Amino acid sequence: MSTATELKAKLPRLATALPGPNAKKAVERDAQFVSPSYTREYPLVAKAGRGALIEDVDGNVFLDFAAGIAVCSTGHCHPQVVAAIQKQAAELIHMSGTDFYYEGMARLAERLGHIVPGAEAKRVYFGNSGTEAVEAAIKLARYATRREKLIAFYGCFHGRTLGSLSLTASRAAQRKGFGTLLGGVIHIPYPYAYRCPYGHTADTCGSEVIEFLEGEIFERMADPEEIAAIIIEPIQGEGGYVPAPKAFLLELQRVVRKHGILLVVDEVQSGMGRTGKWWASDHAGIQPDILCTAKGIASGMPLSATIARASVMNWKPGAHASTFGGNPVSIAAALATLDVLEGGLIENARRMGEHLFAKMSDWPARFSNVGDVRGKGLMIGVEIVRDQETKEKAPELRNWILHKAFEKGLLVLGAGENTVRLAPPLVIDEDQADFAVRTLEECLTEAAEKH
Repeated sequence: MSTATELKAKLPRLATALPGPNAKKAVERDAQFVSPSYTREYPLVAKAGRGALIEDVDGNVFLDFAAGIAVCSTGHCHPQVVAAIQKQAAELIHMSGTDFYYEGMARLAERLGHIVPGAEAKRVYFGNSGTEAVEAAIKLARYATRREKLIAFYGCFHGRTLGSLSLTASRAAQRKGFGTLLGGVIHIPYPYAYRCPYGHTADTCGSEVIEFLEGEIFERMADPEEIAAIIIEPIQGEGGYVPAPKAFLLELQRVVRKHGILLVVDEVQSGMGRTGKWWASDHAGIQPDILCTAKGIASGMPLSATIARASVMNWKPGAHASTFGGNPVSIAAALATLDVLEGGLIENARRMGEHLFAKMSDWPARFSNVGDVRGKGLMIGVEIVRDQETKEKAPELRNWILHKAFEKGLLVLGAGENTVRLAPPLVIDEDQADFAVRTLEECLTEAAEKH
């Protein structure tokens, strides 16, 4: 049991009305000079961070259950990560791994290869962001198979650059206005158990998707011999934190192996220990041909990795490269991040996830505006609805809850149209988890009274 002093040090402390005066000035300046394409849920102007806490420019301290969109895996400014960044920045910041060699790049590639399942040796391509990892996977799949077509899923989010955007199908606004995208992309339904039209459970949902893939897509839309890859998020991120059932992922793997199609698993948001295992796909026991990771890989430094079987990543020099990908400072941060994750944070993500689910699993029975609570580890989605019987989505109510939580000192983000996502740093403890639960319960109660 934490003392009152200890609790005060690791929970929110609000000093001003929100937003405070300095935050208001920053938001006004941002509106004048920064691209309006960014989506800001509420006016947080961050100044400093430590562990799971964020301080804004007015001295208000918040409990962070967003982690920079699941990026700050080791918490904000973890001492080991900061020390690694500072040491590397004092030695060498950039020389370009495209044209020269870094010792750290090969060390990180070796470590990443060892934690991706499958007996075959792996090779790694480094970029700067999740969308770059997916772009590399698209090019590599086409290069390795000499096939053109790709299959992705409705609700998926794979990035915003034109290739990955062609796969993305979570919101029309993300694709609107950009003209013709990459050709040869086919979308199929994702096994969304809560909204399964066939009434399946979270364990059995998805069998009809496999039947649709084999019986309709392969028969009417594209011969499987023309399909380079099927790309899937084992837990959809921007689609609403929707986990794919284990049985579905295993069946999907069976299908791709049968037809020589590459299985690309997008672990950009779900990887790096967030679900209590290195990869969300580890819970199903599948073995990707290509795995994409970013976000939590370097605790906030820009880095991504496309990890593939060595026989697949066998393209020739010049086929693909990046000036900044695998930057020495980001590599140093990633190596330190892996050390910290292996040192207990993956286990903490599993344990804290179980702690949260134990307190939240009955929310649909206790709150009429909660339709579903789902996820794994510290990747949890709470779907907000108008009516539990009809499952009518409630995006405005969800947004109200996000703002109300902010006013109470808790930072959470939305996912999909109507889901609250919980994606805290993997360093949180029970006191912080309990505060988040209490705060969200207050918000849900107030939402039911006011809406």
